[in-house]
Amino acid sequence: MAPDFYMFGTFFPAWMLCALIAIVAAIVIRVIFVASGLSRVLPFQFFVCASVGLIAGSLAWSAWFGP
Repeated sequence: MAPDFYMFGTFFPAWMLCALIAIVAAIVIRVIFVASGLSRVLPFQFFVCASVGLIAGSLAWSAWFGP
């Protein structure tokens, strides 16, 4: 059985929570890039933001469920 959390009166899949963390991390890094002006000089911004999101989601999964 997959790991899950009891949230809002129901069981919530852990992978979905980690995916949500990854999406939020990608959005936050995009906002930081735009605010700091890096978005004008950084090539392949989509891939950079997606990579940061993937790393954040993987770290969240590893922190909760260990290697």
